[in-house]
Amino acid sequence: MGMSSRAPRKVAVLMGGPSAEREVSLSSGRECAAALKGVRFDVIEIDAGADLCQQLTDCAPDVVFNALHGRWGEDGCVQGILEWMGIPYTHSGVLASATAMDKIRTRDIFVATGLPVAVSQLASKTEVEAGHVIAPPYVVKPYNEGSSVGVYLVHEGDAPPKLSSDMPDVVMVEAFLPGRELTCSVMGDRALSVTDIITDGWYDYDAKYKAGGSRHVCPADLPADITALCQEYAVRAHQALGCRGVTRTDFRWDDSKGADGLFLLETNTQPGMTPTSLSPEQAQADGISFAEFVTWMVEDASCTR
Repeated sequence: MGMSSRAPRKVAVLMGGPSAEREVSLSSGRECAAALKGVRFDVIEIDAGADLCQQLTDCAPDVVFNALHGRWGEDGCVQGILEWMGIPYTHSGVLASATAMDKIRTRDIFVATGLPVAVSQLASKTEVEAGHVIAPPYVVKPYNEGSSVGVYLVHEGDAPPKLSSDMPDVVMVEAFLPGRELTCSVMGDRALSVTDIITDGWYDYDAKYKAGGSRHVCPADLPADITALCQEYAVRAHQALGCRGVTRTDFRWDDSKGADGLFLLETNTQPGMTPTSLSPEQAQADGISFAEFVTWMVEDASCTR
């Protein structure tokens, strides 16, 4: 991809940080940094600490490539710091990041936009452990953490779940949707190829990030109308949330119900950027190399996103 004479030269890749997804973020960050170095950017790798403002002041980058995942990096907090400091950055801005991280507000926006979602509600830990808040099967998860950290699947006939101490006091209870796990990234205003995620059992943190935990079929072997609908819904979700750069929207599809069986789960504003990650694979399927993909994100960076 051609770089203009005024293109950013010095890129700080933010990674790590204090969230539950620190290790995945470090992996994303290293891969992105390596690819950007290969496109002759001056790259500084920053493990985001409490002194992040000082770290950024010291290296004075033209652009920040945000490779953070989870809280602080994905929820609008670091985006606010970068806005305050006037440093252009990749991915979504403060409001879109904060909104997408909050599963209830995301759901409300999807519903208002006419996008199909599962029945869900917030409940206290006490309520969830005392009895079934909604009829099983259902899923219990934090409503503002990413990456399936602390997700409980309650089957029909199961007792109410006992939640671990690291789960928040208020959790989201969502009807479990049977079917296939599909996902589709958006790059700017275009949808990329759809991926069908085939796992043995439940698609949790280990399946996402450990080799052999899941297989990705990309482009997914789907009826043309379902592929098109995933792509349309992904773009509509991206736009409704006010996202920028690259996002990835996850779906469940009950293939016995055709188009009526497709539901949105969530939109990720900081999708993983490792070799096994879904978004880079989808870009690759559309003829966009990893280096081109991350270069596009740097060139797309701005403030007031």
